[in-house]
Amino acid sequence: MLIKQEKRLREKNLLDNLEFDGNTKLCILIGNPVSHSLSPRMHTTAFNEIDFNCVYLACKVEKKDLKNAANAIKALGMVGANVTIPHKIDIMEYLDEIDPIAKDIGAINTIVNRDGSLYATNTDGKGAIRSLREAGIDLEARTTTMIGAGGVARPISFFLLQEIDHLYLTDINMDAANNLKKDLIERYPNKITLFESNDKNLKKVLEKSEILFNCTPVGMHPNIKDTPVPKAFLRDDLSVFDVVYNPLKTQLIKDAIDVGAKAVGGIKMFLYQGVEAFELWTSKKAPVKLMEKIIIEKLSSPK
Repeated sequence: MLIKQEKRLREKNLLDNLEFDGNTKLCILIGNPVSHSLSPRMHTTAFNEIDFNCVYLACKVEKKDLKNAANAIKALGMVGANVTIPHKIDIMEYLDEIDPIAKDIGAINTIVNRDGSLYATNTDGKGAIRSLREAGIDLEARTTTMIGAGGVARPISFFLLQEIDHLYLTDINMDAANNLKKDLIERYPNKITLFESNDKNLKKVLEKSEILFNCTPVGMHPNIKDTPVPKAFLRDDLSVFDVVYNPLKTQLIKDAIDVGAKAVGGIKMFLYQGVEAFELWTSKKAPVKLMEKIIIEKLSSPK
């Protein structure tokens, strides 16, 4: 009971610090479901911190209403939007301009309202690369293994291949891996090798790799003891990136740290994709430390 009261008090204090008036702008998250999202708290607090008069709300939107949602961004003069699953692809037909690499990726996650014209991009890959650089992980001419070829892997791989030398790619659904490879080789020929998803093949490609990406949900709460890679396959000179951010430290990240490897959890990617979007909306520097603090507090608080 006391914990719940403390949680409500923290939320009340956050709202007390916000100011709303007739000039307050709106930014939204478009997805389904959205009730779990950390973005409203993170972005609204950050807007307030830099005196940008805007609030961020999560909106559950059905596929049939995507056109209406896009039109609402224009009609209501919104600053912009984030787009999450399952709408990152389907909403694209209702937007005015999509940046070239987002077109190649085939999915967007950020919309900016430029005087009634909707510009879209994808900040997921940029967020992943930025988090790696922050951790001191060198990407240039590296060989990388990526497990998972779904929606998260797609933007990361497009940006990653701008810098690395070669990508070994697998998925339990090899059709998904093949489809991603087909899209990647148009921009990055001769840089991708597929391998069947089993421990024997994984061990072999990891021996050739300097960076490992987990782009699957393995290890996500509540299955926090699961890992996509046996600890015995890890080593101190194999940097590890895990897109999962709940828990803050997955079993894979714990194992990587235990063997002395550089390890980056999904919280950093989530943070920096948000930072990239925030700076597009506001044309101002994002309060990164505050945004990270908000995310960690939310994930660490009792449910």
